[in-house]
Amino acid sequence: MFLWAAATQAGAGIFDDEEARRAILDLRQKVETLRRDTDQRMVDDSKRQADELAGLRRSLIDLQNQLDASAVETAKVRGQNEQLLRDLAETQRRHAEFAKAADERMRKLEPLKVSFEGAEFWVEPQEKRGFEAVHASFRKGDFDAAQAGFADFLNRYPQSGYASAALFWLGNAQFVGKDFKSALATFQKLLTQDPKYTRVPEASLAVANCQLELKDAKAARKTLEDLIAEYPRSEAADAAKDRLARLK
Repeated sequence: MFLWAAATQAGAGIFDDEEARRAILDLRQKVETLRRDTDQRMVDDSKRQADELAGLRRSLIDLQNQLDASAVETAKVRGQNEQLLRDLAETQRRHAEFAKAADERMRKLEPLKVSFEGAEFWVEPQEKRGFEAVHASFRKGDFDAAQAGFADFLNRYPQSGYASAALFWLGNAQFVGKDFKSALATFQKLLTQDPKYTRVPEASLAVANCQLELKDAKAARKTLEDLIAEYPRSEAADAAKDRLARLK
């Protein structure tokens, strides 16, 4: 009885050990399976995270490339705009210069109103410059240049408002040059052509002076008498009286 009980206890012990061993093995297997599953999940998670990170990195790179491309395009557009602005400014500058030059050319061609020796009249710009240049030659004492210049001016501008003055100063230049015959003809032409010219009394006196130089005292006396009668209050009339006194 004792032996059976002992055997039974021993068998029970063996069974319990076997069960425990199987339980342990089963537990180990479960643990191992769980470990493998966990490792696999970790590997899968790591791979997924790596893939996601790589995808994110690619997205960031693409975005950066797009930003860089956009910056390049913006810079290009800005450069084009700046060039357009420069071109516009240059065009405006050239237009302003062209308009200014055109305006200056027009002013050079437009008639000018001048006042000379008490008379006002319109002349062309080059006409004014031409007369003033010749008149300056006379004032400087270059009477040969003055004769040629006034003669040329009258040939070019016979209807000029300066015509009477040109005749008067031409006659004076001829007289100084002792070309009394030409001077007489010039002064007589002036008196016939413009009897209202402001220097008519002086021109009449010059006619008498030319006649005296040409030894025509009779004609000179008549000219002086007419001058005194027509312009009694002029300085030329006073000079004419002196000359008449010397003729008597």
